[in-house]
Amino acid sequence: MAEVDRATERLITTAAGFDDAAVAEPSALPGWTRGHVLAHVARNADGLRNLLVWARTGVVTLQYQPGQRDREIARDADRPAAVHLADLRESTRAYAEAAEALTPEQWSTILDVPGRPQPTLYSTWRRLREVELHHVDLAAGYGPDDWPDAFAHRLLRDVVGGFDGTTPLVLRPADIGHPLEVGTGGPVVSGSACELVAWLTGRSAGVDLTVTPDGPLPNPPDWM
Repeated sequence: MAEVDRATERLITTAAGFDDAAVAEPSALPGWTRGHVLAHVARNADGLRNLLVWARTGVVTLQYQPGQRDREIARDADRPAAVHLADLRESTRAYAEAAEALTPEQWSTILDVPGRPQPTLYSTWRRLREVELHHVDLAAGYGPDDWPDAFAHRLLRDVVGGFDGTTPLVLRPADIGHPLEVGTGGPVVSGSACELVAWLTGRSAGVDLTVTPDGPLPNPPDWM
């Protein structure tokens, strides 16, 4: 949780610098303002807290009810900056309290979430991933180069592990020391782990990456 706490505080510090006009400006995500991103980050904390409650009580508590996520983001996006900031702080506090209430055994509980059953502990990685990616999406000076190396390395492996191999690709992250293969064959794309995963997740155009054999940067595989 320490990494989650630090990443969240960085995002909250950025959000604290927004006035109402800044919140209404476009984010890096098509069709979303910064207000949409902030609302999503807050509601994500609520949703992941639901999973922690499930692990603690044994009562199935879904992250979101059908359609809830999109409805609540649309509802909350246009709020004043001060309301967004207070919401971020409160949702963060509630999520942290729910995490502190879990025993080691409860952190190991397998939750039968839709798509892929997972241990409760995995939800902390999901939260860290959301906070770091969407901090970049605020388009307010925090970029992929600001990600901690450990986060960038884990995110790269996580993203590559989620590809189905239909778009072959060989990634050569200079700071990991061994290639990561998607499917069989395909061009070799080289750069730092941070540069590679920023490109793969749509947070960078990949201008600093190199391709072998020489040619244009391919379209990255679809992710999430």
